[in-house]
Amino acid sequence: MTREILIVTHPRRSVVRESARRVLDGLAAAGIAPRVLRDEAEVLDLTGAAVVPHDDDAAVGVELVMVLGGDGSLLRGAEFARRADVPLLGVNLGHVGFLAEAEPEALESTIDHVVRKDYTVEDRMTVDVTVRRHGRVAYTGWALNEMSLEKAERARMLECVLEIDGRPLSRWGCDGVICSTPTGSTAYAFSAGGPVMWPGVEALLVAPISAHALFARPLVLAPSATVAVEIVEPVPGILYCDGRRLAEVPPESRVEVVRGSRPVRLAVVHPLPFTDRLVAKFDLPVAGWRGRNGR
Repeated sequence: MTREILIVTHPRRSVVRESARRVLDGLAAAGIAPRVLRDEAEVLDLTGAAVVPHDDDAAVGVELVMVLGGDGSLLRGAEFARRADVPLLGVNLGHVGFLAEAEPEALESTIDHVVRKDYTVEDRMTVDVTVRRHGRVAYTGWALNEMSLEKAERARMLECVLEIDGRPLSRWGCDGVICSTPTGSTAYAFSAGGPVMWPGVEALLVAPISAHALFARPLVLAPSATVAVEIVEPVPGILYCDGRRLAEVPPESRVEVVRGSRPVRLAVVHPLPFTDRLVAKFDLPVAGWRGRNGR
């Protein structure tokens, strides 16, 4: 049976075309059939790959989804990979690229690992999101990084009540509320003052955005927790899942967040301690470190 890999790119970036061409040629030379989304193939003028529609079935039957781009592109690739229950592999061609597994200079090595199936797979926790209004389900979604509920009117605060495991905790006048996974703790939740959580941690992180309240600290909850945010009149909200999928949330609505029923599977070809990843991505100062056996 022919091996197939879906290539997802950021088609508007000039650096992507050369990298995509190298990936397609490398896979084809190894007898692996690459797939490319139709809209991206047209923009990048890519040939030599099977062109598939940009729909829910784009990754069905592939071995993995390989993303060339930044974290935004990888989150887009995660949608295809999660639907097909296949691993996701990212090559960072963006800026920070926290979710990506490999940097541009390791592209050839990454292709070689893929060809040899020399990679491991780790599950990353997701969250499932449900919006209810007057007892009826108005929206369902999921996120790998975070769910963010934000005010829909720039000049007014969002009034909401936070509930944990069926009990009210606090009421906030705020710009919004974030519920994040450990993977998303270095993304939006980090900018809201939340802690960094190592990927091996299983927990939910709740962080208010610019809350006008005495008790407005980020919260780290058990992975089994149920988080709910109820919007008090009059300001409506907008819900974002990974900043990509959105829904309007009118007053008197209730947003519920729980651990996701299905994880996103990340392929790892260049194992690197998460501490080293933090140092590299945030350019953290470590001069003077000697280690346990240092002198």
